[in-house]
Amino acid sequence: MNTEISFAACRAGKASQLPRHRLLRVLLLSAGPLLAGVATAQEIPRYAPPPPMPAANARLPTVVLMSMGGTIASRGAPRLNITNYGGKDYPRVDPQDWVNDLPEIRGIANIVLEDQRAPQERASSETHEDFARVARRLNELARDPKIDGIVVTHGTNTMAETAYYMNLVVKTDKPIVFVGSQRPWTGLSGDGPRNLYDAVRVAASPQSRGKGVLHAMNQFINPARDVNKSSAYRVQTFRGIDVGAIGFVDPDKVVFYREPVRRHTSGSEFAGNDYQSLPRVEVAYAYRDAPGYLIDAMVANGARGIVVEGTGAGSPTSDQTEAIKRAQAKGVVVVATARTEGGRVQDTPRRREARIVPGDNLVPEKARILLQLALTKTQDLGEVKRIFDEY
Repeated sequence: MNTEISFAACRAGKASQLPRHRLLRVLLLSAGPLLAGVATAQEIPRYAPPPPMPAANARLPTVVLMSMGGTIASRGAPRLNITNYGGKDYPRVDPQDWVNDLPEIRGIANIVLEDQRAPQERASSETHEDFARVARRLNELARDPKIDGIVVTHGTNTMAETAYYMNLVVKTDKPIVFVGSQRPWTGLSGDGPRNLYDAVRVAASPQSRGKGVLHAMNQFINPARDVNKSSAYRVQTFRGIDVGAIGFVDPDKVVFYREPVRRHTSGSEFAGNDYQSLPRVEVAYAYRDAPGYLIDAMVANGARGIVVEGTGAGSPTSDQTEAIKRAQAKGVVVVATARTEGGRVQDTPRRREARIVPGDNLVPEKARILLQLALTKTQDLGEVKRIFDEY
């Protein structure tokens, strides 16, 4: 059928001259583009509606939002300033500011606010006293039956260390999620609001229980043991180099694909204790011609353990090896890690003969924390090795 001729017939008032089945076909063909446009408009709305607020009687999980500061709690000006912010020139972002600026989280959980920031004058140099105070509080919150999950904000520079420490000393199956940002809260295209929103979703999810302390940024979920910062400024900085993410915070739901297998939180022999202080453990970095006198100085200043960040698969230099022997003669426990950050330091015959404990695939700063905790219990090399094998 010639559709143009039929249209002309309709315009000329000759529609009655067409058979009824041909007239119906003409009308359907002419209406097709209009119907398609309507369907498209219905399927792809011009804007996404905001998430609905919960009903007054809705049973939402209760999530504690705890601030330990960091870039996510920092301001700067102008908005394009995403590298030089905070300090005495700009007031810090209070926990209540997060809730005010991000009302969407009220649709996820009942939020309880906690401020555990270090004083402004030493916000960038937290001490073990700060860690101990927060660990004590996390243990208290974990025992509260009204609390379902906890989100802890932290600066990204040392977040992985803090999260790993809490992973070892907080006794709970409840989700504890660490989060931060690479850009200040006031920055243009800042990653803080989305990261915080996602972290609350992870802490509120029943699927997050029993997985130890988690880290959620840039939509990736990693265990505290495995995650490390890999880039100074990029928002995709946190990665689990050897094992990768265990889940993702997708727009439709929080989804997990794997379970952490190393001991943590409720399964940790260190959990629930209040460590007011820890044995001194230092880190010695190996590089070409690295001297041994730095290790001697560590021992002279009271180090009970030394973590060597070795070359290749965890090797110290010749001078460091001699210094290690002198340290071991004084009862110092030595653990080997690799400066490559990826790959395990293995238990080889040569390493056993040297009485050096392999640090598995832990980065040196995390091996240091684990060795500190191990030394609160034992100096036996076999027991220290067991701890590194299990955690």
